[in-house]
Amino acid sequence: MKNILVTGGAGYIGSHACKALRTAGFVPVTFDNLVTGWQDAVKFGPFVKGDLLDRGAVDAVFAQYAPVAVMHFAALSQVGESMQEPGRYWRNNVVGSLNLIEAAAAAGCTDIVFSSTCATYGDQDNVVLDESCAQRPINPYGASKRAIEEILRSFEDAHGIKHVIFRYFNVAGADPDGEVGEFHQPETHLIPLMLDAVDGKRDALTIYGTDYDTPDGTCIRDYVHVCDLVDAHVLGLEWLRAGKGSRVFNLGTGSGFTVREVIDQSALVTNRTVPVVEGPRREGDCTKLVSGSTRAERELGWKPVRSSLSSMITDAWRWHQTGTYTA
Repeated sequence: MKNILVTGGAGYIGSHACKALRTAGFVPVTFDNLVTGWQDAVKFGPFVKGDLLDRGAVDAVFAQYAPVAVMHFAALSQVGESMQEPGRYWRNNVVGSLNLIEAAAAAGCTDIVFSSTCATYGDQDNVVLDESCAQRPINPYGASKRAIEEILRSFEDAHGIKHVIFRYFNVAGADPDGEVGEFHQPETHLIPLMLDAVDGKRDALTIYGTDYDTPDGTCIRDYVHVCDLVDAHVLGLEWLRAGKGSRVFNLGTGSGFTVREVIDQSALVTNRTVPVVEGPRREGDCTKLVSGSTRAERELGWKPVRSSLSSMITDAWRWHQTGTYTA
């Protein structure tokens, strides 16, 4: 079986991608510094503890495992934190990615699937976002991801690095089999924070901003199930291995939900009241982010089959009640 290097494979999305790769007949080799990931989540292939800022460690993993492709998830990803610590985000995300891409080129590994974000588009109200939309990020996190996209393009021109870039929207849910799930410390994502509040692990869920220009005053986001998301990554890998060219794909359902709509659905799924408090807007948050693209469906054959709000919250709730990582 062919080895695939998965940076950030001990994290939320990366661990689900490793399971999908194993199912597809590949060997996922996780490379992770465990700053935000968990070794307990590495269940589907070899694990190498290392940091992308350490070029020697990156070169070593290429030499040891000779991967035929890379799936690059490793990144710091908190919008608010990026506003407060921009240098940390530029250094970790961009310099680390540059080390990875240079090492891949040096090793002759020319297929890279990159985890980007819809945050590269910025705040474009009343715009249906597709891959042709202007990229105007409003926070260092989104800007760092856009910069990595540019690095990939320049390395294609100079070194033949082919890449599939996925700009995805809000990821939610968990593995239906309960083998891996979402677990952050500290937690920053809406659905697990909400389930913590439902479960009494926190006093209440804070709604950040209730005066946005939306039907109920709260932000609108497009949610996609993590299993649907990683299925797209496997399709993107197969796209590259078939010799097709570099491509950018949005990954979203095209349906946006307000924070209050997510809260209401969670109350239905859990049959419990969600305690909430209202707070001010967070710096760097957009009003609405919804995908208008069908490119992934048309060209990759991707269909988000588990991405109903009910299914995502149901799977997340199941994991929330039974799943945890300790190392």
